[in-house]
Amino acid sequence: MNQTQQILFDEPGPRARRRIRIATVLGAVVLAGAAVAAAHQFASHGELAAERWQPFTTWPIWRYLLTGLWATVRAAAATAVLSAALGLLLALGRLSARRPLRWVAGAYVEIFRTVPTLLLIYVTLFALPQYGLNFPLFWKLVVPLVVSNSAAFAEIFRAGILALDPGQTEAGLAVGLRRGQVMALVVLPQALRQLTPSLVSQLVGLLKDTSLGFVVSYTELLYSGQVLASYTHLLIQTFLVVALIYLAVNASLSKLARVLQARDGRRIGRRGRRTAELPPPLVEGNLNR
Repeated sequence: MNQTQQILFDEPGPRARRRIRIATVLGAVVLAGAAVAAAHQFASHGELAAERWQPFTTWPIWRYLLTGLWATVRAAAATAVLSAALGLLLALGRLSARRPLRWVAGAYVEIFRTVPTLLLIYVTLFALPQYGLNFPLFWKLVVPLVVSNSAAFAEIFRAGILALDPGQTEAGLAVGLRRGQVMALVVLPQALRQLTPSLVSQLVGLLKDTSLGFVVSYTELLYSGQVLASYTHLLIQTFLVVALIYLAVNASLSKLARVLQARDGRRIGRRGRRTAELPPPLVEGNLNR
């Protein structure tokens, strides 16, 4: 386990690794058995017949689903950008030396981490219009998602900042940087690199949260699948295809996180090798001068 993974988890010992391997094998066996049983049931009821899958070989069906996927990506992208920005501000607020700012940021995070996102969507849909806040359809989904996810982003950012060696901050202050400059130029860049896996995991959850768009009749991917299933009467086939699309998108995000993490690891490794190859006086800061 590398330094990035140790931010939130301790490295498992031999017994823990053995239990993890056993649980992984048992879980794989159970999932494989469930998949075989489900396939048998589908086949016995004719759900695997070629004619029931034929509509998904046509472009109009895929164009409709891809339109829903694009709506999902738009909502997820807007939510991710706004939630990350607000979450970073909340994290800095919780770490601030000013007590009122810490209280306000802490109250926001603790409240909206516990309130269900669906309840926030209902508030945006039914309660706020009574007070003159009637958002467009797109923002009726995005605003409650931002309110909920920004609290989660805040805790991720705060954990990453606190996990860094305090010597980084002390070194920045020692060379004359102000605390704001140290945070922006020294602490945050390192914390963001280490938090890549956690941030991508939050993005995956955020992408799935957009499926709540059916509440406000926003035509994201899952809502498009519901409409398509009611039109074609192919419920199982439609939702299996929708599930595969979600799986492909989320797997792509996870792959991107692994690529970024590996690239950062190689960059840090090359930097360490270059430092190790320098003459001792240069590494130690020319103390002999």
